[in-house]
Amino acid sequence: MEQFLQEAKAASRVLNELSGHEKNKILKEMAEALRVQTPKLLEENAKDMADGEKNKLTSALMDRLFLDASRVEGMAVAIEEIAGLKEPVGHVLDGWITEDGLKIEKVSIPIGVIGIIYESRPNVTSDTAALCFKSSNVCVLKGGKEAENSNKAIAKVLQDILEKNKLPRALVSLIPDSSREGVNKLIKMDKYVDLIIPRGGAGLIKHVSENATVSVVKHDKGQCHTYIDKDAKLDNAIAIAINAKVQRPGVCNAMETLLVDRAIAATALPQLKVAFDAAHTQLKGCLETQAIIETAHATDEDYDTEYLANILNIKVVEGVEGAIEHIVRFTSGHSEAIITENISAAESFLNAIDAAAVYVNASTRFTDGGAFGFGAEVGISTNKLHARGPMGIEGLTTYKFKIYGSGQTR
Repeated sequence: MEQFLQEAKAASRVLNELSGHEKNKILKEMAEALRVQTPKLLEENAKDMADGEKNKLTSALMDRLFLDASRVEGMAVAIEEIAGLKEPVGHVLDGWITEDGLKIEKVSIPIGVIGIIYESRPNVTSDTAALCFKSSNVCVLKGGKEAENSNKAIAKVLQDILEKNKLPRALVSLIPDSSREGVNKLIKMDKYVDLIIPRGGAGLIKHVSENATVSVVKHDKGQCHTYIDKDAKLDNAIAIAINAKVQRPGVCNAMETLLVDRAIAATALPQLKVAFDAAHTQLKGCLETQAIIETAHATDEDYDTEYLANILNIKVVEGVEGAIEHIVRFTSGHSEAIITENISAAESFLNAIDAAAVYVNASTRFTDGGAFGFGAEVGISTNKLHARGPMGIEGLTTYKFKIYGSGQTR
């Protein structure tokens, strides 16, 4: 592991010599290579899917794991979009001259070597590799065992393009030891690794956060809520709630708990049940909810669970304040939404809720780098420092001060 990371650290210096034009050319070649190698990628993904069936992965995990020609095309397009982003490093962010006559420039630079630990989705391999390359960072990847064949195949395609351009394969690499022990070594190698980004279940995030000596940007669980206010347009509210839960239940920006204003519960809940029953959603509700519609019982443990499946908690609350109180208790700081036509209620909610993304009259499913206009993302940070929310190109840079003097001493 140490030798592998030494090579990654050494490779990072090569990136400082590449111009933005050269990086973009190589990224476009990577995108085209993914298209050309689609049959091979699908062949390797089929092995992972077969293993997933054998290991009885959930339908949500199987959906995250699955590749077809359109998803590979999506991966290629994402790389091309990253190539089209403006150059993120070398920007003079600020500049001034001090009383001592020193000219100071604050300049954006890459972070260095970034370790990314993730599960299931093979497209994360290409997305994060491209984002890191564009921002002149080396990426060290640790994908989930369930996607091992797919990840190796994708990484090889990208590495072959690097090699063709006389660049070290170590610029994009999968860690040699993907066991738990290997991860434990990686997250303590602060001599060589500058940042760890864990993307996965609560257990993984907790383990990395508690044991890493390398700086960590958490992609924590998506404990997302939607609150339907008494002043909501109910048709809109139902459509948004269905989208937030059902469109893709296995992702971190899917809603896990629906909060309904007590003032409209008797009217809204039966209509919501019809819509969710049609979508085959398993419902769990508080006692007030169960008095109006038939559901299983929701406990505090349920309200604190990221299902990543077509399961939804419902709770009746006393207006905006009741919704805020519940969210403050159970939020993971990812994405929260209010559905209302009342501007005062909307502003109260926006100001009181401390999350990376807070919505009015829209689905939490929009918390995504592409939907925000950032291009692909390396993760959705629930940190407050250094990056928050969809973490795109700018989140992969830091800065340094360049100081120009003319003989000054202090």
